[in-house]
Amino acid sequence: MFFHMVLERNMQLHPRHFGRDLREKLVAKLMKDVEGTCSGRHGFVVGITGIESVGKGLIRDGTGFVTFPVKYQCVVFRPFKGEILEAVVTMVNKMGFFAEAGPVQIFVSNHLIPDDMEFQSGDMPNYTTSDRSVKIEKESEVRLKIIGTRVDATEIFCIGTIKDDFLGVLGGDQ
Repeated sequence: MFFHMVLERNMQLHPRHFGRDLREKLVAKLMKDVEGTCSGRHGFVVGITGIESVGKGLIRDGTGFVTFPVKYQCVVFRPFKGEILEAVVTMVNKMGFFAEAGPVQIFVSNHLIPDDMEFQSGDMPNYTTSDRSVKIEKESEVRLKIIGTRVDATEIFCIGTIKDDFLGVLGGDQ
């Protein structure tokens, strides 16, 4: 799920960046440091949409660096239990398969794959139905349901299932 949030961060800036374009350099550094990162509390920061305020800088003793409190608006992505996502399969093995939905990696165990699908080993491992009409292999697009999440300080891990109505392989390239 995507959310629009207001977050705060203390940004350190080297004295060589002081001048008329101080704010622009501060915003550029904020975008470089924050976009694409993950915080377990808020999720993955997809992009910064605006700067609400830049506080007064505080000079750090001994270094000359200045710390500015910056309040910014951003779009974050955080998956939740029960959420339906479309993902791309990145790896298939006999234990199940891994898929990615944006920055989130999701594991689908072979116990959470429909019973009529069997693992086929070989140069291109896949899960195939007995009538060979549906195949899950690397680069396949699947619709899955998140049944569990584990949140670390800098990463979010998910477990998914395709063993439900309207879930499974998308498209007609089977």
